[in-house]
Amino acid sequence: MERIYIQEVATRDGFQIEEQFVPTEEKVKLLNKLSETGLDKIEVTSFVSPKAVPNLKDAEEVMNRINRHPDVAYTALIPNVKGAERALNCQADEVNLVASVSETHNLKNVRSTTDESFKNFKEISSFLNGTKMKINGTLATTFGCPFEGAVNENRVLTLINRYLDLGADGITLADTTGMATPKQVYRLCEYVRTRWPELPITLHFHNTRGMGLANVMEGIRAGINQYDASLGGLGGCPFAPGATGNICTEDLVHMLSFMDYEMNVDLDGLIETSKHLETLLNHEIPGQVMKAGKISDLYPVG
Repeated sequence: MERIYIQEVATRDGFQIEEQFVPTEEKVKLLNKLSETGLDKIEVTSFVSPKAVPNLKDAEEVMNRINRHPDVAYTALIPNVKGAERALNCQADEVNLVASVSETHNLKNVRSTTDESFKNFKEISSFLNGTKMKINGTLATTFGCPFEGAVNENRVLTLINRYLDLGADGITLADTTGMATPKQVYRLCEYVRTRWPELPITLHFHNTRGMGLANVMEGIRAGINQYDASLGGLGGCPFAPGATGNICTEDLVHMLSFMDYEMNVDLDGLIETSKHLETLLNHEIPGQVMKAGKISDLYPVG
């Protein structure tokens, strides 16, 4: 069976755009629950300015209070050297850098050109040089931009190279606004995999137009085995019109488990945790399996 690695992003990607602030204690409890479900990586938080993302103003306290499972990698998104220093002080396993393939989206997202972002990343790389901290380089809008439209695949490869030149340990190709189509995913992923057959690559899909899980299957067919997902399907890009949440973690694990892919994840534990999340947020969340149950669940007649 093919091994698939599941990486959770709800407490960063999801919580950052919630209307309410999730109390620190509840974040810690949720992360501890998630750590016990067998996930391979959890993006815990983001070390950004509290003014920019007030919902994650408790990043240090959350990172320092969670129970670390030895089989889980704990990562955090960072925008600059100060964020890198905060992540290092909190003993994160990895930092995640994000630049958009689209210049327009990058300007909207971080108020910088892509070149300016990579100049900043070079400073981060230099600061972390000699530490054990891993660096993951994310390319937002890899599969399309809501402002510019189609993205040039050669530009994607060029920016992957720029991350690797900085010493990135892995790359994430992100469909930030849910514009990817399955055929496109297979073509680009095969292209990237042929160029860098040993490079750890993660795919980050949004389900904005209902193609998220279909895109996963084409990514797997192209040889990619690491996937970001968000508990309950939380998340979305605040700088792109209509960009709803990420693919749902429990829906993804449910699909793959019934297709006989190998994962370490406890599906029942994820479903239970997703139901807890909905209660915590006090609003409906997009996940389907938590509502409908697993396809193996049977019900009495009548």
